[in-house]
Amino acid sequence: MVYALAGNQNSGKTTLFNQLTGSNQHVGNFPGVTVERKIGEIRGEKKDAVVDLPGIYSLRPYSKEEIVTRNFILNEKPDAIINIVDATNIERNLYLTLQLLEMHIPMVLALNMMDEVRGNGGTIEIDKMEKELGIPIIAISAIKNEGVEDLIHAIREVASKRIYPKVTDFCEKGPVHRCIHAVSHQVEDHAEAAGMSPRFAAAKMVEGDKEITDQLKLSENELELIEHSIIEMEQDSGMDRNAALANMRYEFIEKTCRNSVIKCRESKEHKRSVKIDAVLTGKYTAIPAFLIIMLLIFWLTFEVIGAFLSDILSLGIDALSGWVKTGLEAYGINPVVESLVIDGIFTGVGSVLSFLPIIVVLFFFLSILEDSGYMARIAFVMDRPLRKIGLSGRSFVSMLIGFGCSVPAVMSSRTLSSDRDKKMTIMLIPFISCSAKIPIYTVFISAFFARHRALVMMALYVLGIAVGLVVAIVLNHTAFRGNSMPFMMELPNYRFPSAKSVLLLMWDKAKDFLQRAFTVIFIATLIIWFMQTFDMRLNVVKDSSESLLAVVGKAIAPLFVPLGFNDWRAATALISGFSAKEAVVSTLSVLTGSTMSNMSRTLSTVFTPVSAVSFLVFTLLYTPCVAAVATIRREMGSGLKAFLVVVMQCAVAWVCAFAVYSALSMFVGY
Repeated sequence: MVYALAGNQNSGKTTLFNQLTGSNQHVGNFPGVTVERKIGEIRGEKKDAVVDLPGIYSLRPYSKEEIVTRNFILNEKPDAIINIVDATNIERNLYLTLQLLEMHIPMVLALNMMDEVRGNGGTIEIDKMEKELGIPIIAISAIKNEGVEDLIHAIREVASKRIYPKVTDFCEKGPVHRCIHAVSHQVEDHAEAAGMSPRFAAAKMVEGDKEITDQLKLSENELELIEHSIIEMEQDSGMDRNAALANMRYEFIEKTCRNSVIKCRESKEHKRSVKIDAVLTGKYTAIPAFLIIMLLIFWLTFEVIGAFLSDILSLGIDALSGWVKTGLEAYGINPVVESLVIDGIFTGVGSVLSFLPIIVVLFFFLSILEDSGYMARIAFVMDRPLRKIGLSGRSFVSMLIGFGCSVPAVMSSRTLSSDRDKKMTIMLIPFISCSAKIPIYTVFISAFFARHRALVMMALYVLGIAVGLVVAIVLNHTAFRGNSMPFMMELPNYRFPSAKSVLLLMWDKAKDFLQRAFTVIFIATLIIWFMQTFDMRLNVVKDSSESLLAVVGKAIAPLFVPLGFNDWRAATALISGFSAKEAVVSTLSVLTGSTMSNMSRTLSTVFTPVSAVSFLVFTLLYTPCVAAVATIRREMGSGLKAFLVVVMQCAVAWVCAFAVYSALSMFVGY
């Protein structure tokens, strides 16, 4: 059997999905995490699967998430629905519940966060609410895994026995009641032929849902009769059709809660959140607080914890490389094979692997910010300034994801309701510095700016955001004129992060990094080694400046002369960075014949401090990796548009690097 998991955003839906399936899904507090539906087998029930649908507030087709959820339930026809509801905010959550009930599909209501309700002196009388709603209700705490087994048993029972909701009519009399029943009678045969509940079809007709109207295939005469009933309802009720429907549902919700809910006092979590928000979302303190928090994270990552662990791993890789080299020399293996293993694999891949601790530590801190509820606040804080350049806080959510990887960030743009907002956001995401660039920054900062690591790292991230905002302003007044769509986001209470969620994210990032290291980066390293080792006639070269790689690098090196790094090795590293940004470091390591322990010295033969800054700015802003470009092509639906994004990125990167190099050369003198 297949169950659909539906509920409001921030209701604990993805946490429940994790508990039901045991899958490695990440939990987030902001829209965008569950844009695509996720599916997993229920633990202990290999024949049963649950689909995690996007978090929504209603089934009105305003956003893509609502359309995805509605179409899945209508077209895929799940055996039952698990409707998760935040028990601490039950009135608002039940609005979606009533719309799901109208679909007349076997359903179980999961009352989440009941531990918080009880802890704050409230309660919900389950038996009474079950009678009011006509479906089984299970009290759970998804984060504590309480009541989940009972929920699995209940959903299997209603699905296998086809137990339908007993309540789908939410008013006993009045204009709305008469209208709904009249329209239901009119569309009954058409609705059954289209595979939907007559009550649901009638509600959609009253709301003016064009897609549902088209599916019902009604005659002109039937449409006129239905419209006459709706106009009569509006006149009798004194409200427009949508307001009348909403009023009917909320009156039913108020009656249900009045009969079954004992309200709790203001929770300590909410009181605590209000006090914290006075600083973290204050008019004058929000942005400074965000910058201070990010600077602290960068300092701990790149100066203290991450740097310490990375140095230890680097020493271990260098020691292992030395032992292998000694063994190969003792065995008397062919020098070319030895070069492949030592100069190619160990030097190239090993130099990238040494940055694994830094990436894991960075995402440890970022996942804490996300799970605590702070990331949602950042989107809220950034909504107002982003509106001045034609975007919304929801676009900033995608940009925040871009700090991790551009691929999921571009995919998360699907949550944007406007095609204009989506395309504009996609074009800005590559300017956000992804985690794959961390090895490049770390190597250059250690070599040239060791005393100010955290500040330089912070400056790079801020520069990426600033350039993206400038590009957004230009696009807003040229190719993407218009206003952004309205943005609504619930700010959840601050909560202590889930250890399981934090560890899952750290593992996902480590696994992703290792997969890239031993696939894309490994292949790129072998190609670079091959092109560096052989000349045009496939003879082994004594000097890499005579190699195949030198031919390619020297051909494009003149492009970077105005930027201060005209060495062919730097140009070649940028080419390899198109496969994966981490490959820039492995390529420089192979070409300079250096290990992580002595790379700082060898880089000084290729770059000056000023040209190093120029190189950092260029790598910050130039084209994203091939995987990100492929995702941009898929989301924008055009190879030409993806190509134009790449060209724009490279042009902006060249101009910015040239400006930085020229300015610094003027002041520093070299």
